[in-house]
Amino acid sequence: MRNPMHKLRIRFDCSKRLKLIQALFRLMMCLLAAPGLLVAGPSLQELIDRAEVGESVRFEADRYFGPIIISKPVVLDGQGRVVIDGQGKGSVIHIKADGVVIKNLTIENSGDSHDQVDAGILIRSSHNRILNNTIRNTLFGIDLQESHNNEIVGNDISSKNVSLGIRGDGIRGWASHRNIFRKNRIHDSRDMVIWYSNDNLIEENEGWNNRYSLHFMFAGGNTVRKNRYHHNAVGIFLMYSRDATVEHNLIQYSTGGTGVGIGLKESDNMTIQHNKIIYCTAGMYFDLSPFQPDRYNFVKANQIAYNVIAVDFNSALPRNIFKGNAFIDNLETVKVHGNGLASESLWEGNYYSDYQGFDRDNDGYGDAVHHQDIYLDTLWMDDDWVRFFYGSPVISVVNLLARLAPISEPRRLMSDPKPVFNVDPAVLYSRSNLYFDPPEIEIEEDEDGDNVPARFADMDDEDEDEDDLDDEELDTTQKADNFNRYYLKQ
Repeated sequence: MRNPMHKLRIRFDCSKRLKLIQALFRLMMCLLAAPGLLVAGPSLQELIDRAEVGESVRFEADRYFGPIIISKPVVLDGQGRVVIDGQGKGSVIHIKADGVVIKNLTIENSGDSHDQVDAGILIRSSHNRILNNTIRNTLFGIDLQESHNNEIVGNDISSKNVSLGIRGDGIRGWASHRNIFRKNRIHDSRDMVIWYSNDNLIEENEGWNNRYSLHFMFAGGNTVRKNRYHHNAVGIFLMYSRDATVEHNLIQYSTGGTGVGIGLKESDNMTIQHNKIIYCTAGMYFDLSPFQPDRYNFVKANQIAYNVIAVDFNSALPRNIFKGNAFIDNLETVKVHGNGLASESLWEGNYYSDYQGFDRDNDGYGDAVHHQDIYLDTLWMDDDWVRFFYGSPVISVVNLLARLAPISEPRRLMSDPKPVFNVDPAVLYSRSNLYFDPPEIEIEEDEDGDNVPARFADMDDEDEDEDDLDDEELDTTQKADNFNRYYLKQ
């Protein structure tokens, strides 16, 4: 006869097994209900493809994998929680449609191909809005090609953790016009480049730990204002460009052997005003600028302070207009390479902290002309080894003795006939002090009687058909979007 306790144990074991099975069933149901855990939900590409035109994509998880392609206008709003991981393959997001909105996402891990331009966001369309995203560990951040009227606002962009020269650009615009780049933070990247692109607005951005915080090539009519660029090799560089306005920017700590606050190379009709350029190797750098013989560059009302060289000229071309600037405690105000002079440009109504004179009539201007002469300074300008010792007590004493009793005729780099006596905005930035009416410049005519720059007057006109093209004959779409009107008749 069996023990009754044995039956009781069997019933007890069955009860435990039933409860365990029920618990496992409930856990399984919970896991099945949780998206992306035991049962994979739809991919992000599937969610985008399902969305209607103009509709917001409904994210069902916090992390998705790319690359993805957007071929219709939809809204991707990550609400600060969604991550799109490119898995190191190509560009994370490729926008082909107009009118797409990408905002509040974290976009990371693009491929590393420079040839393919692997980016966080690749834009090949217009009228898109890219807002408040974090783009990290992507080779290029945001790349635009022939993309117009986009808004790129409030994004935090950094490149891959590689050496500076092989990083990608934080933002790159190529043949892309009338875009707005505002309040972006670009750091640990290579450059922000605007190439062959016109009429863009770059404002209130911050850039640091880059090579060029902003670099223009063959670009026209762009506006750069209220940006802060610091701890880069170069702040802003304008190359082969025209008709830009650069104003109210703060540029700091562009150091190193090639450190430049604002640089111009073969650039014309630039208005550079109300900027602060401090603690740079060269505050401003000019190379063959202005390039065209009938053009000017205007440098007005800037504060250029505490730099090694305030204004560095690689060539001594005329028609750079310096008015109302404050040159404060730079080691040297002007440097000119190749024994050239800066006197052919106009210097008038600027403040110089090393001015040696008085203002007896209290009109705000110094009574004597301010001259920038160099004595022994020529040695450090022409010899890199001597430059190493510049600022040392020995060189300072030798410079002083050379000024008191020069053994040779000093070289006069420039003169300002109306130096402002104090850093007084009422005088320095007054309308009368900043006013300049550029005179008309006569240039040679070609055989047909057309005005051409003198340096090209003897060249054969290989582009005769293009030069004769009337603006009205251009296709309106081409003019509006893809044609660089600033260089049609260069």
